[in-house]
Amino acid sequence: METERLNLRNVGKEDIDFIFQLFSSEKVCEFLYDEEMFVNRNDAVDFVEWNAEPEEKGWNRWVLVAKDSSRPIGTCGYDSWDKTNNIAEIGYDLWHEYWGRGYMKEALVSAIESGFSNMGLNRINAFIALENVNSIKLLKNLGFKQEGIYRDKHLFRGKYYDHYAFSLLKREW
Repeated sequence: METERLNLRNVGKEDIDFIFQLFSSEKVCEFLYDEEMFVNRNDAVDFVEWNAEPEEKGWNRWVLVAKDSSRPIGTCGYDSWDKTNNIAEIGYDLWHEYWGRGYMKEALVSAIESGFSNMGLNRINAFIALENVNSIKLLKNLGFKQEGIYRDKHLFRGKYYDHYAFSLLKREW
């Protein structure tokens, strides 16, 4: 997929070093309570292998590549695809030097379009840590509705974390 400033492509072996850099950054992972930060390159290899062949597995992750530099700057994609009810969960992350520049909004518009038109989704879920103010603003700006709080969503390092539950319906897009 392509946007004005980005190319979105499936995660591949050429992304291992970037994926390791991204998910070993404390700043990037500050609100990612569903998985530990990467501690070695093998964690990134596992991530790339997990996301290989997305059509067969029912989840996917795109690498966001900035057109002006040809450098990867983040990822986004779908997980927990319920094909019976046409629902999937969207997730995303961006290298901190690119925060606040509209890159993720641009990427998510394409990802949402793909979800509704290519995957046949009727509903897209997103779960955001209560403290992640910027991500909450982003989803609201994209038309997601805040449905409530998903209590004790993730057990992370011995503590449970609540998340806001957001959704976007095809008819609202």
